[in-house]
Amino acid sequence: MVSPFFKNNGPYKFGEILNELNLKDDEINSNLNVADIKDLQNSKLDEITFFHSKKYKIAANNTKASFCITTVNLKNELPKKCIPIIVDNVLSSTSIITSKFYPDSINDDFDTTVVNIDKTKFKNKIKFGNNVLIGENVSVGNNCIIGHNTIIEKNAIIGNNCFIGSNTILRNTLIKNKVRILDNCVIGKHGFGFFPNKNRNLRYPHIGAVIIEDNCEIGCGSTIDRGSMSNTTIGKNTYLDNQIHIAHNVKIGQNSIIAGQVGIAGSSIIGENVKIGGQAGISGHLKIGNNVEIAGGSGVIKDIPDNSKVMGYPAKNIRQFLKDNR
Repeated sequence: MVSPFFKNNGPYKFGEILNELNLKDDEINSNLNVADIKDLQNSKLDEITFFHSKKYKIAANNTKASFCITTVNLKNELPKKCIPIIVDNVLSSTSIITSKFYPDSINDDFDTTVVNIDKTKFKNKIKFGNNVLIGENVSVGNNCIIGHNTIIEKNAIIGNNCFIGSNTILRNTLIKNKVRILDNCVIGKHGFGFFPNKNRNLRYPHIGAVIIEDNCEIGCGSTIDRGSMSNTTIGKNTYLDNQIHIAHNVKIGQNSIIAGQVGIAGSSIIGENVKIGGQAGISGHLKIGNNVEIAGGSGVIKDIPDNSKVMGYPAKNIRQFLKDNR
């Protein structure tokens, strides 16, 4: 599912894309339309994508994109119908082009469209506390409750029978039914994506959303960043404890339980029925299988297959860990 919240300013001519990256014009393909920018898996005909690591070789082999920002070393992994755009730094170039298509996705200034809920159509529809603010393009379902001092900023869809606690901020978020979000959460804001520079860091646009499926609970003080190129998703009936951080593009499967102070870095995929103990850390771009158990305080730096139990740093099979630490 593509984020419904950011406006695409395209299409652009291929020649305009090359010019934006300070690359030599392609006289043969210069007038071809480029409709949108997406990741390798979701891109389609007439769209542009990016390919920066051999880890995504399979996705690159099967991409439907017509254009791809990549390097000399990786270009041969692309389908023949996909035109490679050769650059030195794939991610910074992708950031430049994403900003061209979605200029309103870069910054997250406070929402100037918000008004007190008493002035909206929701005042007689839901229960709410004091000083609740609602922005533009917000939808709230039936039988919902919103706590004191909470701000539902622009671009939020909340389903039926949901509870949103006090002092919470939502933006660019799609919440399904029977979801409980407790106090002091920040959900749907810009992720920690930028390119370091001595003079001024280049911030990466985030055009994705946060999607929270039915029957989930998000604990107090948790933060869930919206996706950069895809969506950040929390699967059905998954429970997050207090003070958890979920970074951009993370996908958590259904029926998972995550204890307090866990951090999951960007673009990692967590399977179904996963249990993660408190203060564990999971590095980015990893795949954690189904029915995995990760002990508290563990540091996960590589993929974990289905039905595994791991602990320690670096996390390893629990039996091996106990043997090594007798």
